[in-house]
Amino acid sequence: MSGGPGERTVADPGRGRFLVLEGIDGCGKTTQLEALSRWLPDSGLLAPGTSLLVTREPGGTALGLALRELLLHPPGEAAPDPLAELLLYAADRAQHVRQRIEPALAAGDWVLSDRFVGSTAAYQGDGRGLPLEWIASLEALATAGLEADLTLWLDLPLECSLQRRGHRAADRIESAGGAFLERVATGFARLATERGWSRIDADQNPELVSQAIGQVVEQHFSPAPRSLGLTSGDGHG
Repeated sequence: MSGGPGERTVADPGRGRFLVLEGIDGCGKTTQLEALSRWLPDSGLLAPGTSLLVTREPGGTALGLALRELLLHPPGEAAPDPLAELLLYAADRAQHVRQRIEPALAAGDWVLSDRFVGSTAAYQGDGRGLPLEWIASLEALATAGLEADLTLWLDLPLECSLQRRGHRAADRIESAGGAFLERVATGFARLATERGWSRIDADQNPELVSQAIGQVVEQHFSPAPRSLGLTSGDGHG
């Protein structure tokens, strides 16, 4: 699928490829990230000698892990207000891009990330109601213009997300309430249209979701489609 305003359409042949999974909590990102990370090295898409970096936001660096704890499980009265929250996510991203993502891409390796700039726009923009121009400015600063080659949006109805997450303890973001999460879900749909993301129907069996992801990745990077299947597990992330 062709990239939108937020994705490169012409890539440096010596540079690695950057793939991102986005979506509301409970959409299955963890499961699909694991499946995709198993499939990609044997897919024929990576050149010989190419490595695959699997990472996430927040938490893709040592600094990011500390920031993740502050953002999702802050102690006592340490919970950040919306603006501080936005700045912490930007700090996590700046470190992530400079310390891990850019060096990997420059070396010709592929990077697969659980969340990137879209999550900040959806959660802190649509969800928290912070001005989108603030978020865009911080995005440009933190990424230095880095964009994903392909963003896969795992589209799941909010009610399904809540059902899937019913058995596990909610973090600070997930506990923000139904109205907040509805705004976030709407934000992801808006971003998918504006930025040309590839929509994946996440409201189906995980193996079918994996196959759909594999087809999109193949279509984006190679003319020869092949299937992607899970080898174990059927959980949702």
